[in-house]
Amino acid sequence: MQDLRKIFRYARPYRRDLFAAVGLIFIECIFEMVIPVLMSTLVDDGVPAHNMAVIFRQGGLMILCAVLALITGLLYARYAARFANGFAAELRMAEYAAVQKFDFANLDRFSDASLVTRMTTDVTVMLNAVNAGLRPLVRSPVMLCMGLAMACVLSPRLTIVFLVTTPILAAVLAWIVTKVGPLYGRQQSAVDHLNGRIQESLTAIRAIKAFVRGDYENAQFDTVNTELSDASTETFRYAVLNLPAFQTVMYTAIVCILWFGGKYILVGTMSVGQLTAFLSYVLQVLNSVMMFSGVFLQLTRSLTSARRIRAVLEEQPALATPADPVAAVADGSIDFADVSFKYSAAAARDALSHVTLHIPAGATVGIIGGTGAAKTTLVQLIPRLYDATSGTVKVGGQDVRRYYLAALRDAVGIVLQKNLLFSGTIRDNLRWGDPNADDETLWAACRAACADEFLERMPDGLDTDMGQGGVNVSGGQKQRLCIARTLLKHPKVLIFDDSTSAVDTATEGKIRHALAALTDVTKLIIAQRITSVMDADMIVILDDGKVHAVGTHKELLANDTIYQE
Repeated sequence: MQDLRKIFRYARPYRRDLFAAVGLIFIECIFEMVIPVLMSTLVDDGVPAHNMAVIFRQGGLMILCAVLALITGLLYARYAARFANGFAAELRMAEYAAVQKFDFANLDRFSDASLVTRMTTDVTVMLNAVNAGLRPLVRSPVMLCMGLAMACVLSPRLTIVFLVTTPILAAVLAWIVTKVGPLYGRQQSAVDHLNGRIQESLTAIRAIKAFVRGDYENAQFDTVNTELSDASTETFRYAVLNLPAFQTVMYTAIVCILWFGGKYILVGTMSVGQLTAFLSYVLQVLNSVMMFSGVFLQLTRSLTSARRIRAVLEEQPALATPADPVAAVADGSIDFADVSFKYSAAAARDALSHVTLHIPAGATVGIIGGTGAAKTTLVQLIPRLYDATSGTVKVGGQDVRRYYLAALRDAVGIVLQKNLLFSGTIRDNLRWGDPNADDETLWAACRAACADEFLERMPDGLDTDMGQGGVNVSGGQKQRLCIARTLLKHPKVLIFDDSTSAVDTATEGKIRHALAALTDVTKLIIAQRITSVMDADMIVILDDGKVHAVGTHKELLANDTIYQE
């Protein structure tokens, strides 16, 4: 229940709608409770005496109560829908905002598919729980108490029948809930696996077709699809016992009441109208118990979803901002002082070990090394995408942990190894670097990144639509647009993580020439081609997470075997 209390804090902006909906349920219950009393008078006084005045009066009042109950029910639906959908929207927004604050270490703990499920399916479960559960959650106790009270007034002796049957029904329903509860968690995990498989297959659809692996992917999808199907089948195998249990108890109670009630009528201690009204109340009481059981089943499932949503909302960003942070980066100097790093505290060995480097402001530094040498890991510590496990990383003479994260990352431009563009136009994507950039500034950045060569051939130029994830441009074009976008930030430190691997040598040379003009920017270039870094002021060779050698092209070529290779 702690999970639900935490989640429902996001419903506070819609409290008025909730209170209005609850109040309307009470009013509706009162109207419905009056109807059996009116019906009893009609049956006992109007029908036997053929008193049309009583029949019309009581019948008219019953119709009036029914219409008023209908109106209050419709008004309830309006306020309940506003409350439920507003609550779900707030919950999705809170989750999305929480994910935006996550650092890389936080994202490593949640799979993409799981986060998508938690923001869609799990929120929908909470929405459905409110939509389907609010009415019976309020109505059931009210109808139960009122129904029992009115039934006791009509016939205390007959009340014993459903005072016996109701606990039996409650016990059966409690057993169902205890069986179903754990199964909902398994079902939501199966949804995560299904979403993950779909996401991976759609992302890699070109590779699947190129390797003719459609049949294999179908088999993989069938596995996760069957997992979800089996989990859902087992869950609902118990959940559907709800209705048969209710019907068994309800019809048993009705038979017993008719049996004993008939005897009371024969001996004159009860009238037909009273028995009719009593049956109405009994059905309302049992129906309220049934509705309450449905709420418990929905609540059991929503508890699983609430727990998953709460895990996202309460996940604390791994990187904390200090109490008195530095708001600006003075220059582009970078220092690594005995820095070691591992991605997980449980990891057996460090990804980086005892790295010590000094990079002066404005320098151009090449970083090379074999696959898995931790080149990307090294540069990710500079904008504080991760924190060093030990040692100190400084930018502009200050420990990166002393900066406002936004200020530090604004001063560090990074072209990631995996080039990412967003749906929208080329102009929209470039303005991620500078939201206020005019066309002249955008074209200048594109010329520096050699992106103008293909943009000028496009009929819509900067207004060309990229498609989802930039599918309308090639790999090399995507890299150049990412470089232009980063240049628009005007950073003090510029990091290229193997970001020219998809462009030809001539184009790469033009980009290097344009970057050389940025004398006030510290440039770190991770590359596999020696030609990409041979003109750098300093070249760092990493080997198995350690600094193997540092020097210029000539020095390393003369003295270092790895560089020579």
